[in-house]
Amino acid sequence: MRRTLSLLLIALFMLAPLAAAHAQTRGRRRAAPKAAPKPKMPTSNQPASNADAAAGKPANVLEPSQSPLVSVRLLFMTGTASDPAGKEGVASLTAALLAQGGSRTMTYGQIVEAFYPMAAGFGWQADKEMTAFSGTTHVDNLEKYYAIVRDMLLDPGFREDDFARVKSDAVNFLKVSLRQGNDEELGKEYLYNIIYAGHPYAHHNMGTVSSLERLTLDDVRGFYRQNYTQGNLVIGLAGGYPADFPARVESDFARLPSGGPAPKRFAQPTVAPGMRIEIIQRETRATAISLGFPIPVTRAHKDWPALALVASYLGQHRSSVSHLYQRLREARGLNYGDYAYVEYFPRGMFQFTPSPNLGRSSQIFQIWIRPVEPQNAHFALRATLFEYDKLIREGMKQEDFAGIRDFLTKYSNVLTSTQGARLGYALDSRYYGTPEYTSFMRESLSRLTLADVNRAIRQYLKTDRMRVVMVTKDAAALRDAIVKGTPSPITYNSPKPADILAEDKIIETYKVGVRPEQVVIVPVDRVFQ
Repeated sequence: MRRTLSLLLIALFMLAPLAAAHAQTRGRRRAAPKAAPKPKMPTSNQPASNADAAAGKPANVLEPSQSPLVSVRLLFMTGTASDPAGKEGVASLTAALLAQGGSRTMTYGQIVEAFYPMAAGFGWQADKEMTAFSGTTHVDNLEKYYAIVRDMLLDPGFREDDFARVKSDAVNFLKVSLRQGNDEELGKEYLYNIIYAGHPYAHHNMGTVSSLERLTLDDVRGFYRQNYTQGNLVIGLAGGYPADFPARVESDFARLPSGGPAPKRFAQPTVAPGMRIEIIQRETRATAISLGFPIPVTRAHKDWPALALVASYLGQHRSSVSHLYQRLREARGLNYGDYAYVEYFPRGMFQFTPSPNLGRSSQIFQIWIRPVEPQNAHFALRATLFEYDKLIREGMKQEDFAGIRDFLTKYSNVLTSTQGARLGYALDSRYYGTPEYTSFMRESLSRLTLADVNRAIRQYLKTDRMRVVMVTKDAAALRDAIVKGTPSPITYNSPKPADILAEDKIIETYKVGVRPEQVVIVPVDRVFQ
């Protein structure tokens, strides 16, 4: 009951500002147009058909409203999984240069100056299968704003000095920001590298240090010509734009080459049996832990709502009432937070909600254990596996299921609380072939049963394909303890309940189940190299 009430209070707290804003503006908004019939829930990972892409033409996702703001989101169905071998990073470098390099007629500095009085910007995001460019402006500034961003994408400047700048930023991000400055994001991103080894998803979205250093401006021009096509483009518009605006945008972007067949989709990775642990040796004061494995389930799959509910139960992002948080932080004070995900969620330590337009053909089930003190790292790994295995063995209880389902039904409104976010989720719904996100979640969750969830747990949650990344200072000692199964007792600064102490005795010798060759040490300088 306590969990149910806490989840409902969190949801109500997050929704309260939305309700207030709606109350202030509903009198000024006209009724929304009648919604089109909703497609049925997919039963597999097959997305909706893309006739426009097959014909080499751009598609449109339009969300008109009476808002004085206009959101533009131009989504190209290409990304870092399309980086040619040896040129890893060219997709991200191309996107960065388009968004931060200026057009042929305006330098990037001039564009920044022009955006300033409009209080506008133009952002970019490159992922495995999607590259998104987005911005929002007041309708009074739309013509001037659109003219600038149109030329940035259709008539890029491709200047050598801009290229050198964004290339240097990318190399420094991998070398400094991730390798040396952020244990948590380092571990989470490297986990994807080892899960997708040998797969087009294997490298970091930004590329590798060695390939970035070899890339040239001609490589960027070539990737742009081949991938920035009408067939790869989805035009997303939301807000109070003029009625003729979508047609003008489509006409302008018809300048792009038509392109070939529908965008590529990618198969599941092949993961060898058995758990594997990679320990990144790095000078750091704490130990970050990331665990995960690939799953054959995306948002297009009938079992995705069930797994999303399981992830929320284990570790809803930034929630203090989720199961792992309660067992590791609240009961034992091990660390700051413990979260779980059923979709890629980059930059999690900087964001409360995930970004849209990270659609993927393949996803992983991931657990993020925020850094613990080094002397507790082995215990924290064991405690996580203990709780995870217990969930697989015993399933979820009805009370927990009901509370999480109610929370997620409301939380979908938080994820789509802004115009830009709603547009982003609409584009994702098109990619996955699902209905509008909030109705999709509401209807899917309303049909979901505890039996559905526990079946999904048994079917998809496995330990024998688990991959673990730990970032720590004394990697050799940690590896030795894991391989030998050395007991890892935990001590506390204050008394703990008897049931916690009794459980600790089980956890401190809990079997991780790896052979010596399955636990390796990786020098940090080799990561993303």
